[in-house]
Amino acid sequence: MAIDPDFLAILACPACKSDLDLKEERLVCVECRRAYPIRDGFPVLLIDEATFEEGDATEAQRHAGE
Repeated sequence: MAIDPDFLAILACPACKSDLDLKEERLVCVECRRAYPIRDGFPVLLIDEATFEEGDATEAQRHAGE
């Protein structure tokens, strides 16, 4: 199920308030690179549910204290 572009335009990363990009079945923050899952067509924008994009280990370590 695709996310409506108008809905996606109003969503922001709950951690840093930046824009989110749709990538496969997740929303990825353009700044902090947190990836939020989409379950049953609904974005789960909970910081505790987010993962970091692979290859961004240094970013994950930098934000670990938040």
